Amino acid sequence: MRIGSALVAIWLIIGVLATWQRGYFTGTENPDCERLGTVVITIVAGPLNYVGLNPKVEECDLPEPSQ
Repeated sequence: MRIGSALVAIWLIIGVLATWQRGYFTGTENPDCERLGTVVITIVAGPLNYVGLNPKVEECDLPEPSQ
């Protein structure tokens, strides 16, 4: 169980490193849905970023609340 938790933590740390290296944490004060989605998916992809995966969210349509 501890090994699995450690592997998940390392995976996510590598994803944060890849996100930081691509400059996704800087630039805008009010990030839009696409930017936030790209940051999250890049972090989740982790080490796959370094073997050529470049995940991006192109469209993001948030649901509108019902009236």
